[in-house]
Amino acid sequence: MKHLRIGMMLAIVGLTAMTSWSADQPAAPDAPRIKIDNFKFSPKELTVSVGTTVTWVNNDDVPHTATGKGEPPAFDSKALDTDQTYSFKFTKPGTYKYYCKVHTHMTGTVIVK
Repeated sequence: MKHLRIGMMLAIVGLTAMTSWSADQPAAPDAPRIKIDNFKFSPKELTVSVGTTVTWVNNDDVPHTATGKGEPPAFDSKALDTDQTYSFKFTKPGTYKYYCKVHTHMTGTVIVK
């Protein structure tokens, strides 16, 4: 438990400069989900139709983000704690690469057709 508290404090300190979070769309019950667990996004690549809302679910025991790689990013979640979710509606076709701001080696792609 002590290890978890120290890790959480470090994550909070490291995330203070992050962009504020806002859920662009509420999650639909049957919306495609991307699981965050064991420092990975799963599936790593997801293909959806235009107008689809995708939800990221943090099943890990440390905070993570889902942040688009563009400038500015198409989407940017806040730091998601365990079991928190973030949803984004993709309204334009394209390939959306994203990563975790806290653990930059974590990457994924949403392809919108």
